[in-house]
Amino acid sequence: MPELPEVEALRVFLDENLTGKEIARVLPLAVSVLKTYDPPLTALEGGTVTGIARRGKFLDIGVGPLHLITHLARAGWLHWKDSFPAAPPRPGKGPLALRTVLTGGDGFDLTEAGTTKRLAVYLVHDPAEVPGIARLGPDPLDASFDRDTFAALLAGERRRIKGALRDQSLIAGIGNAYSDEILHAAKMSPFTLAATLTDDDITRLYTALRTVLPDAVARSSGVAAGKLKAEKKSGLRVHGRTGEPCPVCGDIIREVSFSDFSLQYCPTCQTGGRPLADRRLSRLLK
Repeated sequence: MPELPEVEALRVFLDENLTGKEIARVLPLAVSVLKTYDPPLTALEGGTVTGIARRGKFLDIGVGPLHLITHLARAGWLHWKDSFPAAPPRPGKGPLALRTVLTGGDGFDLTEAGTTKRLAVYLVHDPAEVPGIARLGPDPLDASFDRDTFAALLAGERRRIKGALRDQSLIAGIGNAYSDEILHAAKMSPFTLAATLTDDDITRLYTALRTVLPDAVARSSGVAAGKLKAEKKSGLRVHGRTGEPCPVCGDIIREVSFSDFSLQYCPTCQTGGRPLADRRLSRLLK
């Protein structure tokens, strides 16, 4: 799933390639992709892109008074095209979900792999009309997101820290991959209860967060949209690397699987050398 660093890189890419250009047409090609119907997508025709914003994991393309907002979900992606075939695409065939064509002939496709369709597109007057945006917590890259702000967000949290970091209503933009990376950098178990964190723990976790995310954004800076996925994978230390040696201590990276996701961690770096039980209601093996 694209997370804050990749979506931020897409924002920069689109700001350079899309802002100031005129939209010729926007074609929804998957029944599930469009989540709003008023105003219609035809309202974008002839409009000029005024700017691109990122709101958590959402991309916000400003077109006059309107906002074309996209959430790429788990398997969605954006592909920039310098030109398109003359024949229009057939709806419902393949991964293509939405096509945006500019008057100059270039533009972008949104695609989604797999059979579970979660990619979402909204056309609204106000970004707050999108439920997922309305409930977003603060952005961890914002200058105002300091250590005290982070501590206040965690105060009273009863969840495990892995789940708290992934909660978009608590902190915007962090998903499964970068929560793994942040916790590894902080040398903290993903199953640590947020309520048990000491002041030193919070400081260590905040420092890791403010290191891992900006570093990932910097690595993605200037990378073409089509190469961002590979760049993300190459920069990850533990996430998606089950069975490989930890780059810090050399221990074998392990995994805990749940019904719809898995997490990766290093026992030596994060759990005092103890493996976590790989079952849905996981706890430290005794």
